[in-house]
Amino acid sequence: MKFLKSIISLAVIVLFAGSAMAVPSGKTVEFDGKGAGKVIFDGKVHADKGLKCNDCHTKIFQMKKGTAKIKMADINAGKFCGECHNGTKAFKTDDAANCSKCHKK
Repeated sequence: MKFLKSIISLAVIVLFAGSAMAVPSGKTVEFDGKGAGKVIFDGKVHADKGLKCNDCHTKIFQMKKGTAKIKMADINAGKFCGECHNGTKAFKTDDAANCSKCHKK
């Protein structure tokens, strides 16, 4: 019985460890946006749209910050953020009018 409890506890930890590392609703994470200004990812904005952490992690992004070298050319080509920010599901990233939605100077 003790062994079974240990296995169940370990399974719960493994299942929820990834969620603990993602940016939860109400928290933000900043990325260096180079000359365009820092990029601020807001977990609440995405959660308010009905998204869950695992909608993007690990399908699009790894859980650990810094593992993806994200470039605007990749986003505009439909990779990373561009999988949703394509003008259909969410605002289009290659429209200059939308730059300030992510980049803050």
